[in-house]
Amino acid sequence: MENLEEKELREVWDHLQAALKNEQIDQFRAEFLDLHPYDQASIFEHMEEDDRLLVYSYLSPEETSEVMEHIDIDEIEPYFTEMDPRFASQVFAEMSTDDAVDILNELDKNKVASFLTIMDDEDASEIKDLLHYEEKTAGSIMTTEFVVVKANQTVREAMQHLRKEAPDAETIYYTYVIDEEKRLVGVISLRDLIIAEEDWMISEVMSERLVSVAVGEDQEEIARMMRDYDFLALPVVDFQGHLLGIITVDDIMDVMEEEASDDYSKLAGVSDVEKPDDNAFTSAKKRLPWLIILLFLGSLTASLIGRFEDTLDVVPVLAIFIPLIAGMAGNTGTQALAVAVRGIATGEIEKQGKKRIVLREGLTGLITGISCGIIISGIVYFWKGDFFLGMLVGLSIACTLIVATLAGSLVPLVMDRFKIDPAVASGPFITTINDIISILIYFGMATAFMNLLI
Repeated sequence: MENLEEKELREVWDHLQAALKNEQIDQFRAEFLDLHPYDQASIFEHMEEDDRLLVYSYLSPEETSEVMEHIDIDEIEPYFTEMDPRFASQVFAEMSTDDAVDILNELDKNKVASFLTIMDDEDASEIKDLLHYEEKTAGSIMTTEFVVVKANQTVREAMQHLRKEAPDAETIYYTYVIDEEKRLVGVISLRDLIIAEEDWMISEVMSERLVSVAVGEDQEEIARMMRDYDFLALPVVDFQGHLLGIITVDDIMDVMEEEASDDYSKLAGVSDVEKPDDNAFTSAKKRLPWLIILLFLGSLTASLIGRFEDTLDVVPVLAIFIPLIAGMAGNTGTQALAVAVRGIATGEIEKQGKKRIVLREGLTGLITGISCGIIISGIVYFWKGDFFLGMLVGLSIACTLIVATLAGSLVPLVMDRFKIDPAVASGPFITTINDIISILIYFGMATAFMNLLI
């Protein structure tokens, strides 16, 4: 069932499609440009290539750039490929520099070089500067379209400068203050600038208590900072404190979505984020790396069971409880893993301390292990009528849950310590590791207490 918004957009698209077919340029432009850029992009993505080629001829590069900025970056390459190269380069020149860089990073390097060669030297220079920064760092997501004022200016002079530069700036809610050597020394909000007396010096009204990030800072850490401080923008500086650019809240929202998708795919044991329109071959290629690793780990589990073949020959009933113990180990390990990865991502672990988290998880594993062990011991005793078998299974469950819980919390913490993405300790990976641990505990105890079981 379509919602009202989708129905309205479909009706608008019918009008626009008629205008395109009848080459009614003025009518098309009037209706299309009256829409919000997000709705423009939604309609644009449903057009056939022939219709899109007409749209390129009806819209200016600036108008087209607003549409492109609202299209999913993973699906944008075909649109720039079908555009005339000169028109495409003009579209890039009209886009916010950071958005243009994000898109160019997704394109073939030869195409990027071609677009930059055609582009105006000044626009190309700004984009090239940002393309040099490592992906997923502050430098790669910042924009250079911002307004600065000097500390030795008056409010009147600053306002005049702001009026002149504001049309080309991405945001003016914060105005950053620099000294004569272009070092960041303060910040002043638009509100404070408006209510200040015109003859006051900027140095008198600016705030020197500002937060900035280094140009090489990881984007995930920047997202955490902007969430904690409720900033609309964050300045980016080099090692000497020179202001290089700013990161705005809309860019951080994209980063948060990207990081969440990336972490989710890793937790699911997928090497890259899958899209609904991926074909079977593409999906298989993304899943196979982890599955092959898990296949070898699973073979190790089978090999371990084979080493306890003599124990199984003597007490074959032990085989019944292998799936139960391995499954419980995987479940509790995944729970602890999810808590640890979330704590690392949100910064809660840094606030509470890693030792405290590990102790808490250890105590949690102890409580859940003992509880489940007592329950399963009773079930096995009444089911099989064997007290020592029930004790063995219960004790194995208790020890397994304690160790699996600790493993689920410690593995991502260790990975984070060595600067490895903790989401790599994915659900399938930690489950398989805990399978191995649980088998060792279960059959180790069974072998040790073989006489009691016989």
